[in-house]
Amino acid sequence: MRKPKVPQRKPAPPKAAHAVPPGRRDTNVARARFPIVGIGSSAGGLEALEQFLGHVQAESGMAFVIVQHLDPTRKGGMVELLQRATKMKVVQVKDRTPVKPDCVYVIPPNKNMSIFHRMLHLFEPDTPRGLRLPIDYFFRALADDQQERSIGVVLSGMGSDGTLGLRAIKERGGLVVVQDPVTAKFDGMPHSAVETGLADIVAPVTELADRIKAYLEHAPTGMATRMSFEGKAKSSLDTVVLLLRSQTGHDFSLYKKSTLYRRVERRMAIHQVDRIATYVRYLQENPAEVERLFKELLISVTSFFRDAAAWTQLREEVLPSLLTNRPAGQPLRVWVPGSSTGEEAYSVAMVCKEAIERSKPRVNVALQIFATDLDREAIDRARQGFFPANIVADVESERLARFFTKEEGGYRVNKDVRETIIFAVQNLIMDPPFTRLDLLSCRNLLIYLEQELQKRLLPLFHYSLASGGFLFLGSAESIGGFTDLFTPLANKSRLFRRNETPARAEAVEFPITYPGGAGPSAEPNRTARTPLNLQTLCDQALLSRFAPAAVLTNDKGDILYISGRTGKFLEPAMGRANWNILAMAREGLRYDLMIALHKAACQRGPVAVHAVHVRTNGSEEQVDLIVEALEEPAALRGNILVMFKQSAVMSETASRGKAHPDRGPRPAHIEKELQQLREELQTTREEMQTSQEELRSANEELQSTNEELQSTNEELTTSKEEMQSLNEELQTVNAELQGKVDDLSRANSDMRNLLDSTDIATVFLDRDLNVRRFTSEATKLFKLIATDVGRPISDLVSELQYPDLLDDARRVLQTLVFVSRDVPTKTGSWYTVRIMPYRTLDDRIDGLVITFADVTEHRRATETVESQLAELYEKAPIGLAVLDADLRYVRINRMLADINGLPTSAHIGKTVGQIVPGFELHARTICAEIRKNGRAVTDYEVSGECPAQPGVRRVWLQSWYPFKDNTGRLAGYSVIVQDVTERKRAEEQRAQSPTRLNAALPS
Repeated sequence: MRKPKVPQRKPAPPKAAHAVPPGRRDTNVARARFPIVGIGSSAGGLEALEQFLGHVQAESGMAFVIVQHLDPTRKGGMVELLQRATKMKVVQVKDRTPVKPDCVYVIPPNKNMSIFHRMLHLFEPDTPRGLRLPIDYFFRALADDQQERSIGVVLSGMGSDGTLGLRAIKERGGLVVVQDPVTAKFDGMPHSAVETGLADIVAPVTELADRIKAYLEHAPTGMATRMSFEGKAKSSLDTVVLLLRSQTGHDFSLYKKSTLYRRVERRMAIHQVDRIATYVRYLQENPAEVERLFKELLISVTSFFRDAAAWTQLREEVLPSLLTNRPAGQPLRVWVPGSSTGEEAYSVAMVCKEAIERSKPRVNVALQIFATDLDREAIDRARQGFFPANIVADVESERLARFFTKEEGGYRVNKDVRETIIFAVQNLIMDPPFTRLDLLSCRNLLIYLEQELQKRLLPLFHYSLASGGFLFLGSAESIGGFTDLFTPLANKSRLFRRNETPARAEAVEFPITYPGGAGPSAEPNRTARTPLNLQTLCDQALLSRFAPAAVLTNDKGDILYISGRTGKFLEPAMGRANWNILAMAREGLRYDLMIALHKAACQRGPVAVHAVHVRTNGSEEQVDLIVEALEEPAALRGNILVMFKQSAVMSETASRGKAHPDRGPRPAHIEKELQQLREELQTTREEMQTSQEELRSANEELQSTNEELQSTNEELTTSKEEMQSLNEELQTVNAELQGKVDDLSRANSDMRNLLDSTDIATVFLDRDLNVRRFTSEATKLFKLIATDVGRPISDLVSELQYPDLLDDARRVLQTLVFVSRDVPTKTGSWYTVRIMPYRTLDDRIDGLVITFADVTEHRRATETVESQLAELYEKAPIGLAVLDADLRYVRINRMLADINGLPTSAHIGKTVGQIVPGFELHARTICAEIRKNGRAVTDYEVSGECPAQPGVRRVWLQSWYPFKDNTGRLAGYSVIVQDVTERKRAEEQRAQSPTRLNAALPS
């Protein structure tokens, strides 16, 4: 058996020079709000409990509550056993027992235990026996009561009790401690806890107490944490976020800072670090700790049917409305972002299946659920669909029996539920969303995100939902100010219906890929990549260019940011607001600006246009344009910077006007040419404007096409997942079929060897009396070869003299009564032919089995014995006869026939009374006695005359033996007749001899 893989201990980071001395904070905690440690183990975990308590100091300032699996019928003796291992006071819990520090509390047998306001309460178990989960029950109560101060310890034990309770402790920010499964006598419970990835400390039981004490000495507490967070330099936390993004590709900058800092402080406490700067240095030196912190931030506590009232509302109100009048072929599409290990996704699938069965829609509705999460390991566990046995606390027994299959160690989701869900790794912030959804279930995810990110996600959810779709949020989440996008079903309801609000369509900000992140491979839209703080980035770029008046645009000319006074060069265009720089350019500037923008987009380096005439409020000025496509910083790459500088050289016309103020007007032909050039320029501008609008329209179409391609990509990804799932199922089926083929080959080999070893010719026929299979011995009776399989048996040449073979075969198929006959062959051999129905394993008649047993030698031996018996029968010196039940002669030998005075042939078929009339009464008397007693009558003496010797009195001894047929009924009698006349006379003479002798002697 392979040992479970457990996390290896990492070397502790260097402690800060001003770390709090051990014991100081411990004493303060004990005086204020001492920690309560819940310990779970099975009844066989006494050794682990003794070792754990043996390493706890007598005045640790902690309280320990032990919950075990105990036999409900036995009196608990755990208190006396544990008292020997510790100097702390050990007591068995009574109802409403207050918890005090430096004490050990033991759960009594046949009780469930909870805690409320540091007081232990006892309850009767829900079921008298069977699967109980007292550890989960107490751990959940401890998490609710102690919040982030709760500590759960799992020691040696069988099963998976405690796993769900550890999730609750982890959700509240408590500490999860697990005994190393390798050192556990029973590794079921520790192994189940380690597999969840929730364990903060995994170590041998002898080290756990010291590790907990070290954690408490550095653990954050309440107000001190908030004050320290407010007083900490933000740069340290920003550095942590940058380290996470550079190594994992995921950005946590928009996660709630309090949540981030609380998780960082937990890791600092585990490593006994007091300064965040020291922990940052430890992160830089240990990439494995970055991954561990990343996993810590991804901890998403979930369970089946969390907040049962909301699930009931979903099934009773929401799903029936989605199923009513649904078009044929349109599946019910659901997206579950942040699905973690799959409990919520499977809950949605089960509720949807129940709703579909209850609604009974007019067409079959397919169910298509997309479950995504950032954690690949969680998605892999969700795909397996296997959960520990303690889910019985969250899943009703009916659902458990209907949607799960019991396996060793837990329950597995049934295949029909699993096939409706597609699990995939997805970053909700950076990856494209699923669309055309009927239901979007995003529960207990938004509470970890900043308001700024929530404001981006809720319009995205609105975009993803189809018309009439629903959004399902957690109990602590709301839609904020997006009441125009969603409408709650009822007051305080967590279910929201999508509103048709096209006005907000422009506010949808699609997910983007951060630089260096693990986003989509395709280049993101440049407009969408515009940094959130444009002022800082733009000002940095302008400072290097002496901060002239400038405008930052994207590659289409849309203004993103304005720096300095640009009113001389730009003015709002008439009509609907248009922030394109070409639309806002003043007269004289637009043409040169358009050409410069085009050149800047096509070449590297800045594009300069000098002495451009711009008309501003009735006057004319000259300006130098500098247009440059930005490459640095990376966040602004692809955007264009337009700078305006006052021209240093006056135009020739202006200078001449000042030198010769009284010069006359220009010639008429020059004015005419100039006007013509202006008209051509205006025409060119209008054509370019038209081209620009067409390009903008084409760009919008391309954007629409891009969205469709994204949707197609999602569907292809879905199809890929389905194909992978189908491939896995095909591999499983292929393995099963290969096993079946191997079993069939072995069965065929066994049958072949069995048939060949019997030396009995056998022919298998189908229902149409065609040959299905035959043994090698059958080729001696029928001219059979391998290609005769499938031919009617009537077409085969046979050595048997059995013309009724086909008739008997059809009769057996009709009556299902087998036929057995002895049939000769043309060569003089004899075979016993048995025709029997062919029965399948499911007791169906699927043809016939005909066996041919060679009985030639047996028949010859029988004939020899019969001839010898007949000869002996005829030559016997006594009379022999066989009578049927009606006393008719069936067989008689010559000796008895001579006594009766008739030939043997005259006896056959006639009764005793017809042959010997005077003997009929005696015969019937003997038969009556045989039927009464069921035994033979022997040595019955009869005297009289026989037809062979009339006038001579004879004496016979008769013995009558009954024989029965196959059914046990009396079939007749065997009679033995012996003539004892001479013997009787001799006996009489011997008896008379003394009398004669006495008469002859003188007196």
